[in-house]
Amino acid sequence: MLLDLGILLASYVSVRVFEKYRDTRKGPSTALVNPLPPTPLVESQTEDPTAVAIRKQEHYVKLSTLNIGIATVRQFIYPQAALLNIALYTYLTIPTFRRAEEALLERNQVNGYVLDVLSISLTPLIGQYFAGSVGAWLHHQGRKITIKTQDHSLKVIAHAFEQQPRQVWRIQDGVEMEVPLASIQVNDIVVVNACEVVPVDGCITEGAAMIDQHALTGESQLAEKMVGDEVFASTAVVNGRILVRVKHTGQDTTIAKIGQILTHSTQFKTHFQTKSEDWADKAAVPLLVSSVLVSPVLGVVGTIGVLYCNISGPLRLTGSLGTLNHISLASYQGILIKDGRAIEFLKQVDTVIFDKTGTLTTEQPAVGQVITCSNYPAEEILKYAAAAECKLNHPVAKAIVKQAMAMNLILPEIEDSKYQMGFGVSVQVDHLVIKVGSSRFMKQEDIPLPDSIKQAQTDAHREGHSLVLVAINDQVSGAIEIQATVRPEVKTVIDYLRHRGIQQIAIVSGDHRQPTKKLAKSLGIANYFYDVLPKDKAEIVEQLQQEGRTVCFIGDGINDAIALRKANISISLRGASTVATDMAQVVLMDGSLSHLPELFELADSLEANLKKTLFTLMVPGVLNLSGMFLFHLGLLGVIVISNTGVALGIVNAMSPLKKLQIEPNQLTVEPHLTVESQPKETENKHLQLSS
Repeated sequence: MLLDLGILLASYVSVRVFEKYRDTRKGPSTALVNPLPPTPLVESQTEDPTAVAIRKQEHYVKLSTLNIGIATVRQFIYPQAALLNIALYTYLTIPTFRRAEEALLERNQVNGYVLDVLSISLTPLIGQYFAGSVGAWLHHQGRKITIKTQDHSLKVIAHAFEQQPRQVWRIQDGVEMEVPLASIQVNDIVVVNACEVVPVDGCITEGAAMIDQHALTGESQLAEKMVGDEVFASTAVVNGRILVRVKHTGQDTTIAKIGQILTHSTQFKTHFQTKSEDWADKAAVPLLVSSVLVSPVLGVVGTIGVLYCNISGPLRLTGSLGTLNHISLASYQGILIKDGRAIEFLKQVDTVIFDKTGTLTTEQPAVGQVITCSNYPAEEILKYAAAAECKLNHPVAKAIVKQAMAMNLILPEIEDSKYQMGFGVSVQVDHLVIKVGSSRFMKQEDIPLPDSIKQAQTDAHREGHSLVLVAINDQVSGAIEIQATVRPEVKTVIDYLRHRGIQQIAIVSGDHRQPTKKLAKSLGIANYFYDVLPKDKAEIVEQLQQEGRTVCFIGDGINDAIALRKANISISLRGASTVATDMAQVVLMDGSLSHLPELFELADSLEANLKKTLFTLMVPGVLNLSGMFLFHLGLLGVIVISNTGVALGIVNAMSPLKKLQIEPNQLTVEPHLTVESQPKETENKHLQLSS
């Protein structure tokens, strides 16, 4: 038995000495940096690393199965099989020895891997060849299952990539030609017919179609796309036929960038997970001491049994798996988590701030009446305003341009343009200087307001609307009334947050007091900030943070960039087109607030899942200790119970994926809503903040 232990240790030392000699001969550039065991398999440079890892573990499982048979023969039939048994046992345990060596020599740490090495070394010392071989088999089988389940989760995230076609139809010299997708370039025109997948990001130049965008937004409802609308790779044309001018291909498409973001976000660890792993590693030394103390009572079997109670390694595997699966579920529901830590920090949020325009109201407000106060007719006022706003992405600008298009107005060419965020835009059109913006913008430009416009502003504000003023050659010539439309899901979302216990819900708006107050009152929100510039939104967030609040800011991702960066948690409603540059940690891909309750529920689910995993891994340790003291539980029983706990931990970590079998429209959270009494109303201008 001592000979077995000597062979085991000598074999590992020999392997390491040989590797150091080999690396020295090859030079420092090829020195071993990845503490993984040598594999007997030939690894292709272009082969999927996950496939290689799975095949490697399958190799270990097969050898472990063989070694169980050899250990059985050695222990009960033919003792001369000892050399082959210990040789295979050594080979199978080299990965664990490497991790222990790294912990001891590089990090000066006694962790779970060190305890594993001690149990591996002591097992043959007491002649438990069969139990040791079973333990090795369970270890490698568990790692194989874990790698496969992680791979499955990543494939769930990236399922949209599998829809990319290899051949596409391109229009060349007026003729449709089938060509490889890889040959498509920017500005090419591709044809997408019904029941085909859109192969690129682009803009429709001809035709119309109903498109399934579930891969991007998580929404099962089809989107109607017409000339001028954007379409995205990996979405599917259900009916219709469209010609698309290519904007992005390959890794530059939105779906590819989402995949890159998700790959990054799945690599983080939650605070709870990190804390649990640190706790497990710190428990290694007390476990080691305990194993020595129980030796006089339970013998070497008891010592090994205590060592098997460490959960450091299993916790690392199952904890990361549970986190990954929750991110998978979020992506399936149309929630893009760019910074994985956001899920965990959502549990700490006590203050939620909503940007008004484009967030609580629909992204596209409507144009009401056009007011004139000069010789220019209403159509002329609208035409000049649309020409000035046509290159801006702000919702108000889009509403004005949309109304001009609906009236078939021909927009003149812009000669010069200057945009001041939060104020307005100044352009030259037909040798005229057109200025479009708020009354604050006109005041800044020293343009007086006619009495009729002042009265129109008063009337509009009383109704909760706003006015966009239009000045021609430094004289206000008219105004356009903008009517906001509240998103249909907003009331339910606000009630959910209140029911959840969010202490403060507020609206922040660049609009005037009356429309902001009217919206806040209709939604039952007591606190609102009005006349707020983009930079002042960040000041509001910072002041609330200084009061000890954890702030979640929800905006449209354009004028809210600074506030999104300052907030503890930032959520954007902008769609797929801005996903790569959006400042927000979380993007609701369908452009609505409907998935916000699901996001908070995911945060709850992740924390509960990680706690349950920790409990599942700790229970076998208690059972083993009790069994050894009370029922003289043998080493084989200890190994089986410990690995059963690991298996149950994996099953628990995989449980979020069960929801993926449900139809998307069944995944909507239906909270039990209650409307509580509202606190005293608090209104704020942007520099007059109250707690």
